[in-house]
Amino acid sequence: MSPADDDTTVRAAGCVLWRPAPSTASPGPTASPGLELCLVHRPKYDDWSHPKGKLKPGEAPLAGALREVAEETGYAAEPGAELPTVRYLANGRPKEVRYWAAAAGTGAFAPSDEVDRILWLPPEAARTRLTQPRDRALVDALLATRLPGAPGET
Repeated sequence: MSPADDDTTVRAAGCVLWRPAPSTASPGPTASPGLELCLVHRPKYDDWSHPKGKLKPGEAPLAGALREVAEETGYAAEPGAELPTVRYLANGRPKEVRYWAAAAGTGAFAPSDEVDRILWLPPEAARTRLTQPRDRALVDALLATRLPGAPGET
């Protein structure tokens, strides 16, 4: 039986939120594809992660992912490709988090008890800042997708 078949599995969803990097950034030999990723800092855990959260009863995973992005970052998000689902144990219970690539829309961050800071970072810096190695693989998955509107994409 997979964790998704277990009634005790905690179901959550989130996004790897991205935006085009400011055009003033100077490209280097290891430049990213002109993107910045949004990471959230959760003071309860003192960690950096992608915006995500538990699904409400009956809530569709994509709807929950977009709700969590709005709640945690203050930004609307335009969903793109679904990214790999991440499974792990959290407090002894299986947890399953579905992720999507999402382009940041309009919005503004306001600190809360749940998320007190956000950072917009190039992919390599985001990969380094993320607390959990499992979250770093999502950066690679995002970069492997074709992002509409990203530099070099049509």
